[in-house]
Order: sequence, then C-alpha cells, then structure tokens
Amino acid sequence: MKKTNYIQEQIIVNLAKSLLYEKALVKLDGQFVGARAAIARISQNVHSETDLNYGEIFIRDNVPVMIYLLIDGQYEIVQNFLNICLQLQSTEFQTKGIFPISFIDVNNQLIADYGQRAIGRICSVDATLWWPILAYFYVQRTGDQAWAIKTEVQIGLQRFLELILHPQFRDAPTLYVPDGAFMIDRPMDVWGNPLEIQVLLYASLISSVSLIKMDLEDKNSTQSNAFRDFQYHQFNYATVWLKRLKRYLLTHYWVNNKTIQVLRRRPTEQYGESITNEYNIQTETIPHWLQDWLGNQGGYLIGNVRTGRPDFRFFTLGNCLGAIFDIISPVQQRSLFTLFLRNRHSLFAQMPLRICHPPLESQDWRLITGFDRKNLPWCYHNAGHWPCLLWFFVLAILRYQNRYGDLSIDGSDSFELLLEESYQVLLERLPQQKWAEYFDGPTGIWIGQQARNYQTWTIAGFLLVHHFLKVNPADSSIMNLPNLNQILQSKPQI
Repeated sequence: MKKTNYIQEQIIVNLAKSLLYEKALVKLDGQFVGARAAIARISQNVHSETDLNYGEIFIRDNVPVMIYLLIDGQYEIVQNFLNICLQLQSTEFQTKGIFPISFIDVNNQLIADYGQRAIGRICSVDATLWWPILAYFYVQRTGDQAWAIKTEVQIGLQRFLELILHPQFRDAPTLYVPDGAFMIDRPMDVWGNPLEIQVLLYASLISSVSLIKMDLEDKNSTQSNAFRDFQYHQFNYATVWLKRLKRYLLTHYWVNNKTIQVLRRRPTEQYGESITNEYNIQTETIPHWLQDWLGNQGGYLIGNVRTGRPDFRFFTLGNCLGAIFDIISPVQQRSLFTLFLRNRHSLFAQMPLRICHPPLESQDWRLITGFDRKNLPWCYHNAGHWPCLLWFFVLAILRYQNRYGDLSIDGSDSFELLLEESYQVLLERLPQQKWAEYFDGPTGIWIGQQARNYQTWTIAGFLLVHHFLKVNPADSSIMNLPNLNQILQSKPQI
C-alpha cells in the first residue's frame, strides 16, 4: 500500500480533530460533557428520525473519546462526563446501581436510557462496567484524588458494587448476562458469560477497589462508622472475587494447541468436586477450524463458557482487553499477538479489525439471530469490520513492547509492519468513506449496509492510533490498571 505523505497525513489528522471537537462534542449548561455517537448529516443541524439514537451520548462510544481527551489534556470534559453519568446512575429498585446506556438533553432535561428505549429492550451491561474504569484512568492521569474521594463518587462506587457483589444462584465468579448486553448488542448467541463482560468485570472491580482504597487511606481514622465499615467490607469481598475471577478466566477461557488436545481427551459425565471436565464439554463441540487458527504458537481467550456449549469464536475486543488489563500473562500475550499475526488476512484484511470470527451462517444465523438483516454473515456484529477496534490492538502491542521488549518473530519486524499497514489503511479509507461506523464482507471492503457516517468512535479511534504510533507511544500506559497483589499487600486497615 502506498504510504500517505506527511502533509496529507496532517491534513487528515487535523480534519479528524476538528470533527471531534467542533462537531461531535456536546454541551450541557455551557460545558462539554461528552460526544454524540455520530455526527448529524452535514446538510442537517439535527438528527432525523432515521438516525435513531445516534445523536445521544453513549458511555460505551465515549470510551475512546475520553481516553483521547485525557491524552490531549482536556481533563475538565472527562470529569464533566463522569459526573453526568454519576448523576444519572439509577436508584430505582429494579435497576439500582446501573449507569445509563446513553443520555440526551431534551428541552433542558436529561433523558437517560437504561434499556427501556433500546432496540430489543436490552440493557448494555458494559456501560456500567466502563464507568469505574474510566474514573480510575481519569484519577491516574490527572492525579485528582480529591475528586475520587468525594462523597458522591464513593457512594456511586458503593451502589455499583452492591449491584455486582450480590448473592446469586451460581458459584462461578463470572457475571451472567443476556444476549446483546454489550458491544454486540443484538442476538448473536453470546448470552451467559461472554468474554468481553468478564474482562470488563475484572477491570471495573480492580478500579473500584483502588478508588475506595484512596478514600479509606485519606480518612486514615481509627474511628469506625457504618459507611467506612461497608467500604471495607466491599473492598475485601471485591478483592476475593478478583482473585477467583482471574484464576477462572485463565483456567476456562484460555486455549492453545496444547489445551485443546487435553480438552478433547477429557472424560464426560463426571460428578463430584474433583473432576477434569467441569462443564461436560463433548469433543464434537470443539470446531475443526481451530487447528489452523491456533497453529503451534497461537493462543486466545474463547468467547464464552457455558454448560456443554463453549463458544470458541474469537472476539477481538475481549482478547485485546484481556492483554491490556494483564489478565493473561506476558507469555500468553505473546501467543495472542502471534495468533493475530497468523490470521491477519481474516482479522485485518482491507479494514482492521474484524469484531469476531467466524460468523454465524445458514441455519445458525436464521435461528440464533432471528433473521436479523443487520447481522447477516460478514455484516455488522456478525464478523463485520470495525475501525474503532484497532486502537485497542495498537495499545496492547505497545504496552507489551514497552514492558517486555522485542516482539519480533524469528527476527522479523512483522508487528511493526502490521501496525503501519493498518494505520495506512485508516488514513486512506476513512476520510474517503466518511468515517463510517463499520464495514462488511469477508475482507471488509464494503461500507456497512446500515453504517452511519461520521461515527464518533471511528474518528476518536483513528486519532488514538495516530497518537500511539506517531506522537507518543509511551502514552500506551494510560490504561494500566493497578496490580492486584500490590493492592492486597497494602490493604487499608480499620
């Protein structure tokens, strides 16, 4: 691919910045509080009926926006966004503790969506899990512990943990959710314990206990009170859950060529505590495409663990976050990146990155998606290509290189070439194709059949890729989470 010259590159970067700052960001009471999902048609000042809710401010869509704003020093906007979300955290009995999927200002009144207006009426669980993570990143980047220890922030964390840390009918430390409860927001057979939710659960819990720890240490008082006692109780409960969750993910979700061969030979119909096949997985459920997909050195976190029905599909975001949040070890991260490189023609193709692989097809597509025309095979969330995902992969690679050194395979610079080629694809195609939301087809060459143009997280994702690769790779540390062992060693006392 022909490399874009420096002047043209800067023109595109400046265009993306102007779209973000001048078109996407939304003001409430004179202050920027977040970005709309997509910029309205250039010929219109407002979104039309056919734009659905793309004019609203989504927590999920604002993740790359807030990360970029932190890098760009726009701390006030990030704090405004966090505060508005906190203000809208539900206090209703049925939904107490959840954060809104999205919100919008209508006639000076904030209208939030907790799933009651969404297509299919599904609440996006990931929106709630992202808030404490973004809050922790904000405090780490700015050093603003005074915000972290505010009563309203700590009460918000308390409500969140009350929602998560409650008794249930299952012993597994994972979070059970319905189909369509995260970025993949339509029926795609991801119900149960989808990978993306579990890695976000881990990050949200460790972010929450870190923010609570700041408050407990700031008070530094031997005098007990009900609020501090409850904080301490939640801190202890969450750290126990974190240890169990990480061990569970590494035991049940991580696969490579060796673990698959062990799994294929495990007995079934076992009963009792000391068994090797806890979820009674039959050999026939393990797809043959895994042989070529994994190779000898590849490894990844599978999509879901369910009784008798594991989901071996590869989900890009969950795996990238698993590396970024250090759920998988450095050795496993290297195996994951090797798998990306081995399958680059499927995952990167002509528009990085594919959201999942392989797609649901034929009878599976009809029965599982309910004949969803948006999720045809190789479309939208059914193995479509999303440029907003590339920055997660870039950040994961750079974090590894900054911490552990060279990532080359057999002395080659394959990863550097892969990142540069992917960046050049974004430079060439996104401005021409109006910063489209997603791309369809086995190679991602077609603009998505129902894709919105000027999608904000496409624009913000491009700006992050540019920043990490061309401006300051050291900023890849912005999403570093605290080490769980260090938190436990410096556990606050009451």
